[in-house]
This record gives sequence, structure tokens and C-alpha cells, in this order.
Amino acid sequence: MKIGYARVSTNDQNLENQIALLKEAGCKEIFEEKISGAKKSRPELEKVLEKVREDDTLIVCKLDRLARSTHHLLEIVETLREKKASFYSLGEPWADTTSHAGKMIMTVFAGISEFERDLIRERTSVGREAAMKRGVRFGRPKKLSPEQKELILKLREEGKSATELAKTFNVDRSTIYRL
Repeated sequence: MKIGYARVSTNDQNLENQIALLKEAGCKEIFEEKISGAKKSRPELEKVLEKVREDDTLIVCKLDRLARSTHHLLEIVETLREKKASFYSLGEPWADTTSHAGKMIMTVFAGISEFERDLIRERTSVGREAAMKRGVRFGRPKKLSPEQKELILKLREEGKSATELAKTFNVDRSTIYRL
């Protein structure tokens, strides 16, 4: 079965053109959505991905109606592949996993996307190391300064309770015990 997915970003826009094109392409069922493509959660897209079965083809008018990024597109195509379903974009005929050439192009895109993610990870790692060498601290800021820690230890020796100190320094009792 051919299943269509149509999306516009705002309520002011209408889906008529997309629906007409999807019907012309032979879609028996069309899922419609009026929601920004930037939204991670799109209920109708989730429904269509849940509904699609083996030998079905998901059809969209243009790729930007379906995916937020190349990575997101490849995730969707992989979900379809796992279900033994296909994907086709009317506006970008190369995005067609019903053909061998389309499958090859999507595989190349997947490789490029993975390469891009590896580069980003590498640059992030190099940047993090350089920041650490400059003395930048990562993680949560410390609740207590070294002076406060010293004072807490002194007050504990004088018999102050952990509960009392925790309230005074606005920390959890376990923080006091760890000192």
C-alpha cells in the first residue's frame, strides 16, 4: 500500500496541494499534520511509522515535509527498512528506496552523515581537552567553597550536627557527611 504523509508548519498554511499530489501518486491513506518540522515529537508521523507494514511505501511531496535533517531522514528510512517498507519523495526522485539506485544513494548519505557525526565528535573532544588545559571546569558547580568546607569540618569537631550544618550552608546532609 502507498501511504502519504503531508505536513505544513503553521495553521495558516494548507495541505491541499500536498494531498492532491499524494492522491495522484496513488496513496490510499494520507496522514496530515500541521506542526513545525523543528518539533521532535510529531504525532501523525509517529502514527504513520507505526502503521507502515512490509511492502508498503511511504510517500512525501518533498523531503523537508518529512525530516528535520539528513540524520533524521536516515533514521526514518532505517525504521522503514527494518519494517521491510520503502520510501519515496515526489520532489526528489533520487530519494527512492524502491529502486536499487535510490537505495545506493541513501546508503551514501548514511555514510556521509556518519562521517559528519564523527567529525563533530572529534572536534568536540579536541575543544573539551583544550578547555580543560586552560583550566575550564566541566560539570556542576561546587556547592561549597574550600573555606566553607574547612569551616564545616571545624564546626563538626565542635559538636555541631550534620543536620544543623546542612541547613546553615543550604546543602543536603549527605554533603556534610561526605566531608
